[in-house]
Amino acid sequence: MLHSSINKRLMSQITNSILMIKPTGFTYNGETAENNHFQNPITTQTQQQISENALREFDNLVYKLDTKGVNLTVLDPKDNHLNPDAVFPNNWFSVHKDGTKVLYPMFAKSRRKERDLEIFNLLEKNLNFKIKSTVDLTIYEQENLYLEGTGSMILDRENKIAYAALSERTSKKILVDFGQKMNYNIVHFNALHTVNQIQSPIYHTNVMMCLGDCFSVISLETIYDQLDKVKVLNSLEETNKEVIEITANQMNNFAGNMLQVIGANNSPIIVMSHSAFESLNKSQLKKLEKFGEIVFSDLSTIENYGGGSARCMMAELFY
Repeated sequence: MLHSSINKRLMSQITNSILMIKPTGFTYNGETAENNHFQNPITTQTQQQISENALREFDNLVYKLDTKGVNLTVLDPKDNHLNPDAVFPNNWFSVHKDGTKVLYPMFAKSRRKERDLEIFNLLEKNLNFKIKSTVDLTIYEQENLYLEGTGSMILDRENKIAYAALSERTSKKILVDFGQKMNYNIVHFNALHTVNQIQSPIYHTNVMMCLGDCFSVISLETIYDQLDKVKVLNSLEETNKEVIEITANQMNNFAGNMLQVIGANNSPIIVMSHSAFESLNKSQLKKLEKFGEIVFSDLSTIENYGGGSARCMMAELFY
């Protein structure tokens, strides 16, 4: 049975307010592809075709979210055309209900230009809220250590738990610092996928795991260490999350890269790509539909060349 509304306790986990950045300069980025194995180099399409298709996919998703009553702030910041990955804003900042914003260290130097602090002034003005404090973790870039926001971490905001698959972009040292500064318990683990017959760390946790109000979508088969797997499952069980398992192949179709948000009349929706939706079986979809209406949109260009999907495109705003 579909949730008809969200109560205040659950609203601490999901939000109605989302920031999205137009993919004005979107293209394949060889620097990020070093450890994002979901990206594919340009072969058959021209750069103009890629740009036009990415903008079309973005606009279609924005339209669908707007139609469902999601409160969207869509921006095209100054010099955005120089940022190939700006469509994934959740990697460089997060906003929290206590008025804190967190700035994160980014692996790719080309992505650090996305950190446009004027965006927060616009958000405060447009949404009538005040950012009270800043946790700036970007200094870790000097140590070549990184933590890429809610790409690297899956935040259980209600229970103050951060789930994180360790990788070149997700530093254990910074996780500990984030946990101390933001009062989060850290559940870290290793998640691997096979690339060219070699097992490699999954670059971002949010491609293999999603956390909603009362559920978690997760590719458990990518967590090879049994102790890690038990640790994650125990934490999810203790916090009353129904586990919806997906396969590694479904993960490769971005089925883990979804986000639950609040739509019109405080009704939850679950946002994913068309590729993700098509990869899920009837049983998985039925389980998901208990927690919200499923909204999907074609994001094939952004997925293919950018290596990210629906969840990566939405930066949650809590205030």
